[in-house]
Amino acid sequence: MQPTATDHQLPLRPGDFRCLTEALDYAAQGQTGMNFYDSRGKLYAAVSYSQLREQAKKLARRLLALSLPRMSRVAVIAETNPDFLRFFFACQYAGLVPVPLPVSVNLGNHRAYVDHLRRMLADCQARVAMASTDLLSLFEEAADGPTRPVVGDAKAFDGLPESSAELVAPQPDDLAYIQYTSGSTRFPQGVMIRQTAVMDNLSGIIRHGVRSRPGDRCVSWLPFYHDMGLVGMVLAPLASQVSVDYLDTRVFAMRPRRWLELMSESRASISLGPPFGYDLVARRLRPGEAQRFDLSNWRVAGVGAEMIRAETLDRFARRLAPAGFDPKSFLACYGMAECSLAVSFAPLGNGLQLDHVDSEHFATHSEALPVEPDAEPAEQARVNTYVNCGTHFPNHEIEIRDPEGRCLPERHCGAIHVRGPSVMNGYLGQPEASHKVLSEDGWLNTGDLGYMVDDSIYVTGRQKDLIIVNGRNVWPQDLEHIAEQQPEVRPSDALAFAAPGADGTDQPVIVVQCRESEEVKRTQLVSRIRRQISEELGIDCMVDLVPLHTLPRTSSGKLSRSEARRNFLQARDGVSPTGATNANELSPEPIRQEL
Repeated sequence: MQPTATDHQLPLRPGDFRCLTEALDYAAQGQTGMNFYDSRGKLYAAVSYSQLREQAKKLARRLLALSLPRMSRVAVIAETNPDFLRFFFACQYAGLVPVPLPVSVNLGNHRAYVDHLRRMLADCQARVAMASTDLLSLFEEAADGPTRPVVGDAKAFDGLPESSAELVAPQPDDLAYIQYTSGSTRFPQGVMIRQTAVMDNLSGIIRHGVRSRPGDRCVSWLPFYHDMGLVGMVLAPLASQVSVDYLDTRVFAMRPRRWLELMSESRASISLGPPFGYDLVARRLRPGEAQRFDLSNWRVAGVGAEMIRAETLDRFARRLAPAGFDPKSFLACYGMAECSLAVSFAPLGNGLQLDHVDSEHFATHSEALPVEPDAEPAEQARVNTYVNCGTHFPNHEIEIRDPEGRCLPERHCGAIHVRGPSVMNGYLGQPEASHKVLSEDGWLNTGDLGYMVDDSIYVTGRQKDLIIVNGRNVWPQDLEHIAEQQPEVRPSDALAFAAPGADGTDQPVIVVQCRESEEVKRTQLVSRIRRQISEELGIDCMVDLVPLHTLPRTSSGKLSRSEARRNFLQARDGVSPTGATNANELSPEPIRQEL
């Protein structure tokens, strides 16, 4: 079996299509497509866009044999395999709405995952539900209710007769899919994305972000149920007629070097990921191992989905320099599922562009006052560093607003608002929640905080995460950074948040995963962290040491600050935690234990 081609004879069309089926119809005229690799790095499926189109249209006719009303929802557990893509595009051709649902890595928590699926199936009112044979029993259990959908694995649906009904092309205002948020809130929300919204976003990604060109090839380990994985690494390559090589997210978590191996072997030029993915690779590399990879062709190393720390990416670049990795390939971006995916991209080919600001002035005045990080010690201010996430796409707008909704001037931090054709219709079945974040004139309150410099956006954190102590703004990332400077603490081992104190004011808390078992050393670690936080930030912070692998994560692999806070409060108040999270979804150690 050979992977699909990198080069093809089709003239490049950078996402200028009316709908997803039109994009696939065009890509099917070439030789490019999608390739799937197993845990050993062996290719087990190569599906050209031509084959995907043929398979999807055949499956679409079989789904229509179920006599489903137009725009019915089809829930699909989004495993990294060809079947998910067949079903996703079959829905596009059949006038149905695919709903990608997360894969649970934390399979030991059977009840929690089934409950999670049940709530999403009910929320989207799925008429059809598809899962792989391995997960089918979980889906059947979750779907057991008064409005039970038609449930089956791919083989079952492939056994249906084909309808003679005509396949009608989607209209621009039709729903393309429903994308559930990653679950940083109590329960994920279904984001409704229209065909015109996702196509506009794809055009922006391809033309103004990665700037696709002939000879490009992509590699991805991102989950298909996450917006960066689905839009950035499935739909964007297809809409630019580029071949892409896939590695299952769970395989990456256990063997992150597989990412580098695929990049080397396929001579890939584009790959995206959140900062923790780059960090995981850097931590797992053995001394001298980088020389066996060839990353000289990697021209776009996209970074987004969470706060970007320059030091994390610098460590990756230094470790992979012997492999030919160029730090100028780092491409910072900003976006969210509510905007289809991307809002802005930094200039390509310049690497990370950093802004150093006076931390104290920023905390007390919410103004990003620039400073020189290499000033003389007597003049040295404590510095926060933020990454330039670029300018917004054409036909989009970004405003920074204060709590009263007034626009703020440059370098003043406030709530990030976005408007443009890529913005969602709203949250499925949640008019109040939609109205809360989406104004009548189309402005989306992202819930993020940031500031503008020369039309570029700098993201500083989530609005709900900000800790206010004695009138000063304290950023949880600052607390986490201090903790992670301790030799016993690794990146992503700390989560900070505010908890209600005895007097009703915010009490800063940092939860730290601790590898030390000796009580004396644990006490010393707590004292060290508290002392350094007091010296640098001038606040008293509670430090809570927890066992390894206990910091919760969302379904996309992000650390969940809200869930960590909830767990802390329950433990403090003597309440047994109820429900469960997708804890450690991408953490390699728990996965290894499960295997």
